[in-house]
Amino acid sequence: MPATPPRPIAYAGEPGAFAEDAVLVAFGEVDRHAVPSFRAVFDAVASGDAAAGIVPIENVIHGTVRENYDLLIEFDLAIAGEIVVPVRLCLAALPGQRLEDIERVYSHIQALGQAEAFLRSRPWQLLSTYNTAGAGKAIVDGGERGAAAVLSPRAAALFGLEVLADEIGDLPGNRTRFLVLARPGVDAPPLVDPPADRRTTLVVAVRNEPGTLLAVLRVIAAHGLNMRKLESRPSRERAWEYVFWIDLDGDIAEPAMAAALEEVRGVTTMTRVLGSYPSPVA
Repeated sequence: MPATPPRPIAYAGEPGAFAEDAVLVAFGEVDRHAVPSFRAVFDAVASGDAAAGIVPIENVIHGTVRENYDLLIEFDLAIAGEIVVPVRLCLAALPGQRLEDIERVYSHIQALGQAEAFLRSRPWQLLSTYNTAGAGKAIVDGGERGAAAVLSPRAAALFGLEVLADEIGDLPGNRTRFLVLARPGVDAPPLVDPPADRRTTLVVAVRNEPGTLLAVLRVIAAHGLNMRKLESRPSRERAWEYVFWIDLDGDIAEPAMAAALEEVRGVTTMTRVLGSYPSPVA
């Protein structure tokens, strides 16, 4: 019987996207599959078509990717790892174009925001697309002159675009956190260089009464756990009620974490652990 070929790693966008960079950092040169949306990544992992998926969750400039927080609640998937990818942005166009020729600039809305100071220095029309690399591909496919894309230098080279301006981001240390997604109980492919530190992510719901969230935070503090992040999102079940995302340093197998989670369940209406996973938390 022939061996079953390995399933690919799913990511949203086009080849050259920052999400593909995250796949390469996480797993090296593996089979990978670009899909058109974040939801399609979740679908591919949930169905078993992909061995794992990579999605962005937070950028140091533009904050959290809220759609993926909501999809993590909707899908029964686990977080199996975290990757941090530097975000280096350039402006690139078809060969032979000059800055003076550019009238329109395409990119993902977050990338446009991350290079806002540079882009507002000229009277360009800024147009959002679904993906940074996809913006470059669209310019090439359409042979669109007078247009440029904000994307990574790797993506620009991949599509044969010329870089008109490099390092155009507002923040030199710009980077994005990506999550590795896997089906619960199914091991994701091993990370090439997994961080030694661990992070646990959970989502909780509390009664809409004074002091209920404070009760959760008191439990976390009482067990000496360091909370890296606290984020609220609409519950999607009742108007004006919310769930809370909590990132904690440590692993669910550690006694302090296990004891804290047991107590947290007693002061919440819902507690769901999304995963304990390797993370460059420092």
